[in-house]
Amino acid sequence: MLNVLKKSCSTIGNLRHCMIAVSHYSTNKSTPTDFGFKEVPWDEKQTLVGQVFSSVASSYDIMNDLMSGGLHRLWKDRLVETLRPFPGMKHLDVAGGTGDVAFRVLRALRQVELSAKSRPSMQSSTSSSTQLVPGSVVVCDINPSMLEEGKKKAEKEHDLKSDPGLSFEESNAENLQQFSDASFDSYTIAFGIRNVSDRAAALREAHRVLKPGGRFLCLEFSQVKQRGLKELYDMYSFNVIPRIGGIVANDSASYQYLVESIRTFPDQETFAQMMEEAGFKAVTFENHLSGIVAIHSGFKL
Repeated sequence: MLNVLKKSCSTIGNLRHCMIAVSHYSTNKSTPTDFGFKEVPWDEKQTLVGQVFSSVASSYDIMNDLMSGGLHRLWKDRLVETLRPFPGMKHLDVAGGTGDVAFRVLRALRQVELSAKSRPSMQSSTSSSTQLVPGSVVVCDINPSMLEEGKKKAEKEHDLKSDPGLSFEESNAENLQQFSDASFDSYTIAFGIRNVSDRAAALREAHRVLKPGGRFLCLEFSQVKQRGLKELYDMYSFNVIPRIGGIVANDSASYQYLVESIRTFPDQETFAQMMEEAGFKAVTFENHLSGIVAIHSGFKL
């Protein structure tokens, strides 16, 4: 696939876009990787991204509301709806930071478990044999400042604070070393994988920690295909979002990076191909708002 992309660069008008596509398949860490529109060494990107999220952690949730007009809530709800939590499910939410997705998953999980317990068939089986073991959700993030914000949010919510099935782990998506092979039923990553230096490694790790039959779901900003909307979206992104970041978070530079990082992330088809190369099967994606965001799905079969 990499050789095909390189060969096609000579015939594609937008050379820069083509070379971005090539970089997504390259795992040669002696070559630079993207940090927004800049190219930086691989190890430097992790440090720079860490600085971005440490800077914006305290205002991250409110900025999501302001930037998306609250639409990120609907996209995350759709992610959890697509996941379809089931009783006893063990779930890993990577780049989960402030817990926005993980808390949704846990609440949906507890709801289906409660419904299962109330069914007559379940009542008879649990009373005569083993009881249902409640599922669990792990919030995983490389950035301790983001995790701290998530813990603070959980402390303010009675159902989350008292739930022993919720835990927080600091870890790199590229190397989830504290998690054993085949240890989770499901894995989500929302608005996080574009900030990972080695996305191919992160996808391989996601595949490794999932059980056979486990599902991977990624919610991420993607590429808008519709003419007119794309130009309007670009104008809003580059002219408005950094200014909002400067006012609310006192950090326009971090939001300039976030806007740029969306444009250097692979398009829907390319990311689907990357998932397949990591071992995922039955890979599909679902566009929202003409591709402003996409939900990618794959299974470990």
